[in-house]
Amino acid sequence: MDRIIYTAMTGANAAAHRQAVLSNNLANTSTNGFRAEMSTFRSVPLQGSGSSTRVFALEATSGHLDTAGPAQRTGRSLDAMAMGNAWFGVQGLDGIESYTRSGAFEVSSTGALLTSTGLPVLSDGGTPIDVPVGAEISLGADGTITAKLADQPAMAAGRVKLATPDAENPLRRGDDGLFRAANGDPLPADPNARLLSGSIEGSNVNAVESMVGMIAASRQFETQMRLMQTAETNDKTAAQLLSMN
Repeated sequence: MDRIIYTAMTGANAAAHRQAVLSNNLANTSTNGFRAEMSTFRSVPLQGSGSSTRVFALEATSGHLDTAGPAQRTGRSLDAMAMGNAWFGVQGLDGIESYTRSGAFEVSSTGALLTSTGLPVLSDGGTPIDVPVGAEISLGADGTITAKLADQPAMAAGRVKLATPDAENPLRRGDDGLFRAANGDPLPADPNARLLSGSIEGSNVNAVESMVGMIAASRQFETQMRLMQTAETNDKTAAQLLSMN
């Protein structure tokens, strides 16, 4: 059997993986605060006698695109956009503190401040935030939550946790789409972080770039498949020659 099929197989698998990553990015071009996932090909030489010229291809995820998405003005008091490299602290479904750039908040019937996907928003103390039911809620630039009931003076109801990762403790994307600190510990609240109320951050995915990448990945996949077909043809031809002898 021609060993080229193993080399071509790894190339096809890598191209298929990249296609899946780009498809997911393209599907989230309208998801608030979405960070485009990046991927890269890596060459892995095969170890062993007589294999110095054989190199496998491996598709690896190299992280996410960390540029901010476009600001979308909504005028809604519960919409917020984290400024700079700040992230909102939320509680994931697993109960672990996680981070998101999606700032479309809502208030539940019980007064819990939630994300648009129903996750509890955390305070700067790391606990879920509750606000008075039926109160008019507004967000300050530093994350302070102000609640005002009819005929009553406005009162502070907590402060949204804004955390800023750094090079020593960056964020890693989870399978649920949320981000967590690389060391597994919650990030400290950043007192200098700011948010823009009445706006939300859009996705930072470039739709045209993703589509072009999908076309390139599709062509790479087809090239690897043709190599495997060529190897199959060579095997059949060799088998015919041997049978004639």
